[in-house]
Amino acid sequence: MIDLHTHSYLSDGAFCPAEHIRRAEYAGYRILGFADHADLSTLPTLVPQLVTAATRENELNKIRVIAGIELTHVRPAHIAEATKLARSLGAQVVLVHGETLAEPVDSGTNRAAIEAGVDILAHPGLITEELAKLAAARNVMLEISGKAGHSWTNGHVVAMARKTGAQLIFGSDAHDNSQMPSREFAQKLCKGAGLTDDEIKQMFENAERFACHKLQQREADTTADW
Repeated sequence: MIDLHTHSYLSDGAFCPAEHIRRAEYAGYRILGFADHADLSTLPTLVPQLVTAATRENELNKIRVIAGIELTHVRPAHIAEATKLARSLGAQVVLVHGETLAEPVDSGTNRAAIEAGVDILAHPGLITEELAKLAAARNVMLEISGKAGHSWTNGHVVAMARKTGAQLIFGSDAHDNSQMPSREFAQKLCKGAGLTDDEIKQMFENAERFACHKLQQREADTTADW
């Protein structure tokens, strides 16, 4: 299983990073991404902690861990600044908490995230065709969410991605091990959203290439430090 959208108790998950990693490994994960909730006030402390957790785990060559963050309810006017700060602090993957129907996300968040060039727009809700086209052009992936509430518009997101060529990625949004799906169950959720078996296979292959690229970048950076 490859999942780049999960949360430790450094934001609102159940476990410290080490236990979160072990629970994911036990659930059959091969590549795990932290995406703890963050804003401009918490990024300077949160990102270095996640980078340390990922770096020390990756020394063991077991489950592979990526240090990412999810900019959550950040005002659209601040998203570009927060994205730049997160990357400068070492975040390997930047997600933005998109305009899900389940929460009162500020209008304009989807556009600001895509224009900022984040990696993943999480649960983008009723994203417009115009913004899906922009996401395709900016290589911003649109998330198919495994979380109740956020998943309400998965079918719409699939339809917009098909129309525009935007790339999709599955994210569980897991906050504890009970929300960490098996690959088989994640594929069923994606099929329920309207994806074909071939599209699902391609989506997970794309996610693996993306994750491996991010891991290789970090390893190269570490080598350069020496």
